[in-house]
Amino acid sequence: MSAGWDLRVETLRLPFRDPFVIARYGPGEGQAVTTVVVELRSPALPGLVGIGEGCPETYYGETPSTMGVVMPLLLGAVPPASLDVGGGPGAARDALGEIGAAFERVVRGHGAAKCALDIALHDLAGKALGVPIHRLLGLSPDIPPTDFTLGLDEPAMVAERARRSARFPALKIKVGGAHDLATLEAVRAVFGGPIRVDANIGWTPEGAAAIVPELARLGVELIEQPFPPRRYEWLRDLQAISPLPIVADESAVAIEDLDALVGVVDGVNVKLAKCGGVGPAARMLTRARDLGFRTFLGCMEETSVGIAASAAVASLAEWVDLDGCLLLADDPFAGLELGADCRWRLTDAPGHGVTRRADR
Repeated sequence: MSAGWDLRVETLRLPFRDPFVIARYGPGEGQAVTTVVVELRSPALPGLVGIGEGCPETYYGETPSTMGVVMPLLLGAVPPASLDVGGGPGAARDALGEIGAAFERVVRGHGAAKCALDIALHDLAGKALGVPIHRLLGLSPDIPPTDFTLGLDEPAMVAERARRSARFPALKIKVGGAHDLATLEAVRAVFGGPIRVDANIGWTPEGAAAIVPELARLGVELIEQPFPPRRYEWLRDLQAISPLPIVADESAVAIEDLDALVGVVDGVNVKLAKCGGVGPAARMLTRARDLGFRTFLGCMEETSVGIAASAAVASLAEWVDLDGCLLLADDPFAGLELGADCRWRLTDAPGHGVTRRADR
């Protein structure tokens, strides 16, 4: 492996518990997710294995094949000695930041490939120091509860899934289909808590302007990415008439996207697989807060590896949508626990604390 690293890559195809369809999916999508899990070993840290995950989306130009090409290039730019843990958490944090900067110099974009390696590197550093990732980063273990997401489907089916998910403090409902208002009316009939809607670029300006008063009437908490990514004027105009915060997702891929969104939307959704991992997400959330945005920490349809790594930075977010592993019919990893209050438990286990299940 490049520069002395030992990288092992596995592509997993994991069925969903229920169909999970969003507005920008094509026919036949939404039955299973393809995600990439890596194991990373360093000769400088014998006996330790860092586990990482990157969930590629073709919408962002990534596939398991592109990840397989890009990850060795990234590691080739950083020798194992770059991960310096000898000076304690502060020095390790600085080293991880420098590695992330080196990744950016090698290739632009490719957030899922960078994410898989960045999570594995943080897991390695945490294990070497005997500290969890959140403590390695100097962050609090006190995090908001996660919501639970329901995909596009017939209104009665979405409502039934909402009824089954009523223990969550908030539900996120995918919209952008033919029956958005009917779906939300049906969900509100069985669920009394906050509803968050995510259109995944599926609305038009006219349709969005017409439905916003109805969303307010139904007690919707926020609207996520109604329009395509660079339609800043559409987003700005909708935010100007909306009593609900508009949150950018596909428009807010990485930290350099934030400045263009100032004065356009109220909030941004940060995801590790978009921006490049734990370190980049922490920096992006901090920058977003400094710019006055309300912060949303989201996820892809990931295993417990990606969700545990995301939870490590969740104290920087106002809203949390870390339910990816809960959408899966069978998560191959264990060690991440969801409390009765729907908060992920950040323990003292070193690294992200997630391991492969013995039966997988």
